[in-house]
Amino acid sequence: MRNFLRWLIRGLLRLIARVEVRGYENLPAEKSYVLATNHIGILDAILAFYALDRWDIYIPVAEKWEKNGLLNFLGKYFNFVFIDRYNPDIKAMRRIIRLMEAGNVIAISPEGTRSRVGSLIEAKPGVTYLATRLNRPIVPVAITGTEDKTILGNLKRLRKSPITVTAGPYFRLPPIPREHRDEALKNYTDEIMCRIAVLLPEKYRGVYADHPRLAELLAL
Repeated sequence: MRNFLRWLIRGLLRLIARVEVRGYENLPAEKSYVLATNHIGILDAILAFYALDRWDIYIPVAEKWEKNGLLNFLGKYFNFVFIDRYNPDIKAMRRIIRLMEAGNVIAISPEGTRSRVGSLIEAKPGVTYLATRLNRPIVPVAITGTEDKTILGNLKRLRKSPITVTAGPYFRLPPIPREHRDEALKNYTDEIMCRIAVLLPEKYRGVYADHPRLAELLAL
């Protein structure tokens, strides 16, 4: 079934888009790591399976989609982990931690939801917490061209949408200090988002466009 789904994913994406994947050399040698991406369209969720030749990639998905029969069914094969975005979901977090301890990859958007404006919105600290607790490498990934309106508009015109997936150099975050924990979480989360932002064209950088850390990364 999964081989069929991979064939189907790649076939459908090649039919409607021209997908360019960059940065394979930036992936860590370790088996388990975190893919931290921006999120601008529904196609984002399956791009990891298009780009990477592995099925041990797990994707946190908003709990509202669990009630959708089709997505609930597909989630069993695409490794969806349904998670409550608005309340502490201890059960889902524990499952994700167990999956990472078992050597799997987690692909997650720190923003927690699709950006309705097409550029980066303020991120939540979930990715930061997971990566620091388990000491896993973080691979920043920038996605462009998957905005739902753009994809649908090009489909109506029988045009292929240009999509890019760019992985930047992986990095690690130090353990979260006990003192000033909230401040550290905020700073670490900003670090992740700025590492994504530096890979994006300027119009996609959104709320992080004027962040001092982004300016430092752009100057390197």
